[in-house]
Amino acid sequence: MTEAAASRPQGSPCWVSLLTPDLRATQEFYNALFGWEFRKVELSFGPYAGAVLGEYQVAGIGEIPPGRRNLPVMWTVYLLSEDIDQTAEAVRECGGTVAVGPLHADEAGRMVIASDPAGAVFGVWQPELLQGADTPGTPGTLVWNELVTRETASVEKFYTCAFGVEAEAAGSPGYDYAVLRSAGVPVAGIRGIGTPMPRGRGPRWVPHFAVEDADATA
Repeated sequence: MTEAAASRPQGSPCWVSLLTPDLRATQEFYNALFGWEFRKVELSFGPYAGAVLGEYQVAGIGEIPPGRRNLPVMWTVYLLSEDIDQTAEAVRECGGTVAVGPLHADEAGRMVIASDPAGAVFGVWQPELLQGADTPGTPGTLVWNELVTRETASVEKFYTCAFGVEAEAAGSPGYDYAVLRSAGVPVAGIRGIGTPMPRGRGPRWVPHFAVEDADATA
């Protein structure tokens, strides 16, 4: 864990986790794509692996239980909380929905799974042993997180209310984009696409990983 991982401000993305029906195939894909290696993590809620790149913790990958294969394959971005019970209550009061938690992820930390008023799913994380992903900016590591939604105005109010972050319009006129800041630091973006989201691909948080050559990686 780097010093930066342990000193993030409240409300900033601190961890990302992918839910997949085939843990082994997913590990092979990201190993070939980014060079990630994986460490098995013993968790009470099912098979889980931590992705590492050299000395850096990058992400987590969990396997969807056989009886829950209707769950979507998706990345979940976790926002940092210093007091997850208080944050869960704030999520509800500000118009969001708490679906799971607060609960313990064994000794790693405490977590919540929630959604904003537009339906985008996100996690909340209060660290214990796991402080979060390392973000040195090197290829294969997490560099940015972005919420893709229909329009920014309503959901940015939710995140400022629930997490105490600030929202600032960014980009050219007519481009619906906002940057979330915590303690003055840019921590995430919100991009409004201006049209209804495709069926099955609603509002969602998207993690971005650094690469040396985007064209070659694609």
